[in-house]
Amino acid sequence: MIKMSEVQSSQVQRSELQRSEMQMSEARMADVRVSEAAAVRAATAMPGALAPAVPGALAPAVPGALAPTVPGPLVPASPDEAALASVSARIRARIRRAKRRFHANDNIAAFIQAGELDELLTEVADKVKGMLESLVIDIHGDHNTHETARRVAKMYLTEVFRGRYFPEPAVTEFPNAERLNELMIVGPITVRSACSHHFCPIMGRLWIGLMPNEHSNLLGLSKYSRLAEWVMARPQIQEEAVTQMADLLMDRVSPDGLAVVMQADHFCMHWRGVKDANSKMVNSVMRGSFLKDRELRREFLSLINLRD
Repeated sequence: MIKMSEVQSSQVQRSELQRSEMQMSEARMADVRVSEAAAVRAATAMPGALAPAVPGALAPAVPGALAPTVPGPLVPASPDEAALASVSARIRARIRRAKRRFHANDNIAAFIQAGELDELLTEVADKVKGMLESLVIDIHGDHNTHETARRVAKMYLTEVFRGRYFPEPAVTEFPNAERLNELMIVGPITVRSACSHHFCPIMGRLWIGLMPNEHSNLLGLSKYSRLAEWVMARPQIQEEAVTQMADLLMDRVSPDGLAVVMQADHFCMHWRGVKDANSKMVNSVMRGSFLKDRELRREFLSLINLRD
C-alpha cells in the first residue's frame, strides 16, 4: 500500500512542475511580444516605410489633384525622421505619413522644410555623378564635365522641375466689378515641360478661354503665364498637364466655362525613337459652358490660330 505522505509528495511535485511550465510559457510569450514591438519600430524607421497615421493628417489625394502648396511641412516631424540618412528619405516619410501622392507631376513643396532644398541638391548631384561615372565619363579628367553633376541637379530642382519643389506663385486677383460675362482668351503662352517617360523636353504653346460670371475672380494677365509655367515645370505627359492646368484655373477663377488647348513638340519623338521632327500633339480640355455650348466652343477654336 502506498503511504499517504508519498501521495501528497507526488501531488506537490506535479503542482510545482505545472507552475514552472506556466511561468516558462508566460516568459516566452513576453519575449515574443517584445520582439514584435521591436520589429514594428524598426520597420517604421526604415526609409520608405509607412508611419502610423497622424491625427489630423491630410486625406489621400484624388488622382490628378495637386499637392498642397503652402510653404513649410504640413505634417509634424516624426522622432524616427532623424534616423533617416538622406533628406529625400525624410521628405518621402513625411509625404507617406500624410498619405499623399508624390508622382512625377505632383507638387511636394509643403513637405520640404527650410534648408532642405540645398541638401536635396547635394544629394541629387551625388547621384548624377554616379550616373556619369557608370556611363564611363571621366568627370575628373574631362574639364567639360567636371561640374556637370551639380549643374544638372540645380537645373532639375530650380528650373526644369521647379513646379514640384516650389509653392504655387502668388497671384493677383481682382473682383469682377463690372460683371463681365463675355469670352476672354489668353495666349499663346509659351510652355516648357519634360516627358516623364524619357525626361526629354516638351516645347509648345497654350491657349486659355474663359467665360467669367459676376462671382468670378479676374487674374492679372501675366499670372496666367506664371501659373502655366508652374504647372508645366514638372515631368509629365501632355494630357495630364492640361487637365491640371484646367483644375487650377477652375479653382482660382470660378468661371462659368473654361477651355484649355495645348500644342507641343515632343523631343522623345524628335530626338530619339522614330525621330519624326514634324509631328506635334494637340489636346484640349473643355469645362462648363464650353463643353455644353457648341457655338461658344466653335468661336473659341476659330479665334486661336494653331497654324501660326
